Amino acid sequence: METIQHDITIVGAGVSSIFFAYTFMKNNKDARIHMIDIGKELDQRKCSLDNEERCECRGVCSKYAGFAGLGKSEGKFNYTNDFGGELHRKIGEEKALRLMEEVDEILCRFGGSAREKYSTQNEFLSTTAEIHGLNALSSEVRHLGTDLAQKIFQEMYEVMRERVSFTFETKVEAVRKLDDGYELHTNRGYFQSGLIVIGTGMSGSVWLKNMMGSFGIHPGETRLDMGYRVEMKGDQLQSILQDTFETKLKIERNDYVATTYCMNPRGRIIRKYQHGLVMPDGQNALEKETPSANLNFTLFVPQYFSSYEEAIAEAVNVIGGINGGEDRIVVQRLEDFRRHRKTETLSNNEVKPSLKAQCGNGRSEVPALYTGALLEFLDALEGLIGEEIHGDTLLYGLDAKFYEPKLYTDENFESELPGIYLIGDCSGVTHSLSQAAASGIHLGKHLGLK
Repeated sequence: METIQHDITIVGAGVSSIFFAYTFMKNNKDARIHMIDIGKELDQRKCSLDNEERCECRGVCSKYAGFAGLGKSEGKFNYTNDFGGELHRKIGEEKALRLMEEVDEILCRFGGSAREKYSTQNEFLSTTAEIHGLNALSSEVRHLGTDLAQKIFQEMYEVMRERVSFTFETKVEAVRKLDDGYELHTNRGYFQSGLIVIGTGMSGSVWLKNMMGSFGIHPGETRLDMGYRVEMKGDQLQSILQDTFETKLKIERNDYVATTYCMNPRGRIIRKYQHGLVMPDGQNALEKETPSANLNFTLFVPQYFSSYEEAIAEAVNVIGGINGGEDRIVVQRLEDFRRHRKTETLSNNEVKPSLKAQCGNGRSEVPALYTGALLEFLDALEGLIGEEIHGDTLLYGLDAKFYEPKLYTDENFESELPGIYLIGDCSGVTHSLSQAAASGIHLGKHLGLK
């Protein structure tokens, strides 16, 4: 079998890999670049989950794997060091922000300016929030929406095809060290490469762990965020959203830190499928012709586990228990939640649910850490907005955000294996599209200018 030689092989075709390849090819005109992904080309990525139906994909799910990875979704780019990762701790705050500006410039080069960038910064809100025990986080945001995000990444793909060779629907089965690089064994043949850049994201976490483990390198702790998704009256937070599309609030106590995530004014709640679990996820108003009259967000509480397996086991135990082996998501009215009683029906509820879920007593199914954090947060939020949160507010259990186990990388994302680089979520320091893309640009410049 013929072995094909490249200078750089990129494993994974997600956002970090795309921005790496795009930057690298602009800075190096001669290198032979190869990108491998277990999923499909972008225009072939079709999954019934996009229509809120059960996934029928064979093999890997096309909603999550394939060219553009999770960038295919809502395309929400938050340009900030306040949340979304710790890229600034690795390369410095100013440089991280500057790279995220470059991410935005590239997006606009391919049509991203069709969606106006907005800021969530509000000095008055920040000061008032602090009085009530909350921290208002801020960001510059460009929210592309699914259709525009796919259009942008498709156009980037067309440009990259001039310099990058792609191999889709391909599984890297093993990586072997050579004297002058590495050999990748795949189900489509052997490839040799001087350097390897890995940007497989969440969908490749098990593969990355096993591959690095074959060289005797093992990851450390793994983060897992879980929390309730809240759906409330659309004007409930109007007093703090007058000058911005959304806000992100954080509450810190001795035993936990909790942060709002994915706030969607006029958005809907849909089902999210990951790791065999079913969770309530937010969908922005841009994604539907008929938006909701409600506002939704998740209050995430992070926990840290000694291994990836322990983190997943905890999610399976808690959320899998709620799911009951089916698509079950539990929903409870806030008034019932506070009174420790089961919600029997939502037929006359003032807040009309945008997701069909099963009425119940989430408080009896969700660990006290998440119920306690939500109660304290809502109490602080009432102080901030100066009014009581409506008792018909809906609480869905339970949303989760998964993270890659941490593997060591230096300031240029090189792992303990010389010539193997980990970018995006694989690096353990980026947890957002913008920071993942910025890590790709950073490495693209570093290697491209060598």
